[in-house]
Amino acid sequence: MLAFPPDSRFISAEKIEDICYQRLADQVPTPFYAYSASQIRADFSALKNSLPDDIHYFYSLKANPNKALVRLLNQAGTGCEVCSLAELETVLSQGVEPQDIIFVGPGKYIAELTQCCRIGIKAVVIESIEEMKLLNDIAASMGVIQTIALRINPDFIGEKAKLVMSGKPRQFGIDEQLLPQAFSCVGQQSHLRLAGIHIYLGTRILDWQALAKNTLNILSLAESLQNTYKIHFDFVDVGGGFGVRYFDKEKALDIDSLGDALADIIRTYHENFPRCKIIVELGRYLIARAGVFVTRVNYLKPSRDEWFAVCDGGANCHGSAAGINSLIRRNFPMARLGETRSDQQYRYQVTGPLCTPTDLLGENVMLAELRPGDLIGIGHSGAYGASASPVNFLGFGHPAEILVEKDQAFLIRTADNIETLLAPQICQPLSVANA
Repeated sequence: MLAFPPDSRFISAEKIEDICYQRLADQVPTPFYAYSASQIRADFSALKNSLPDDIHYFYSLKANPNKALVRLLNQAGTGCEVCSLAELETVLSQGVEPQDIIFVGPGKYIAELTQCCRIGIKAVVIESIEEMKLLNDIAASMGVIQTIALRINPDFIGEKAKLVMSGKPRQFGIDEQLLPQAFSCVGQQSHLRLAGIHIYLGTRILDWQALAKNTLNILSLAESLQNTYKIHFDFVDVGGGFGVRYFDKEKALDIDSLGDALADIIRTYHENFPRCKIIVELGRYLIARAGVFVTRVNYLKPSRDEWFAVCDGGANCHGSAAGINSLIRRNFPMARLGETRSDQQYRYQVTGPLCTPTDLLGENVMLAELRPGDLIGIGHSGAYGASASPVNFLGFGHPAEILVEKDQAFLIRTADNIETLLAPQICQPLSVANA
């Protein structure tokens, strides 16, 4: 298991920034997520310093939609990529300008598309010809012209991606073979303006050479399309998929080497299309290292020849650490939090409170000796934590979230309670009788 936590400048097993975890736990009941504001800024700054200056960054809210984190990243210089009406309203509430918003997703519905047209976002990313026609009808009814980008499902496949999202039948994007029909259809939609293309090949890529090759393939396709259809794109969204090192034997992404490779690729592309902007959309890479999931040991119990640390937060709060939807179960960086009592370590099975054997946060984890009441931290938990977990399973609800900066801490999401969990459950008659 990797040391806790790797690649984090402002987080240790003793404290997050200048605050000890126990001080946070004295104020906010466990389990909770704690995020380092300084780590977020440092990771984004390092990325910008390593990659070419003319790349524009968009934060993917799917990684973590908390409003405070959205505001922090937008103030640091990112745009926002959203996938739902709730995410769109989130970014608007935090002062993100419409021209810094793109809307993606294969199943956009009328209310979402209508709001996009109403505020005039940078681009609606079209994922099918049917969606294109629907958006044009909506824009026409409102008397506006909406900017779009075509999401393409290319013939080539993203290299070294943990989750491949192109090159085969997918709900995402328009197949490359259908592009003649798509470009013809765009020309028939009087209330849409084509501004660019979007291609997302895959996620969790740790090989800089693979990322460089993926970008080269995307820009080559963009150049071919512009030459074929005699158009000039405002931008090309080359996706992202930059990986974060979670597990043993994984090597951190070499962003300096990636930056050198991208500089040559983008320079060559800009020789023919100097005004076309290059967009990279990132979620995990911008936010994962900054987060720690903090859970408390309720009980220590032996079973056969093993010791179980049963905690108050488990797979319901951190499905990724529990390996939900993963083919192979591996341990995230983990540690007992607080001052060191002894250098000796013991082997534990770290579980949550759920009535299922899949609620296993750490398997055969070597940790400092645990006692009931101790805090355990799971590192690299800023992305796809509670938002990608079954938080309502067994009625536990969403955990609290805290943002830490130096010696200050801010509660940025309250934990669910019995009242908030039961409030949406009603018995209201519906008018469904036959006329």
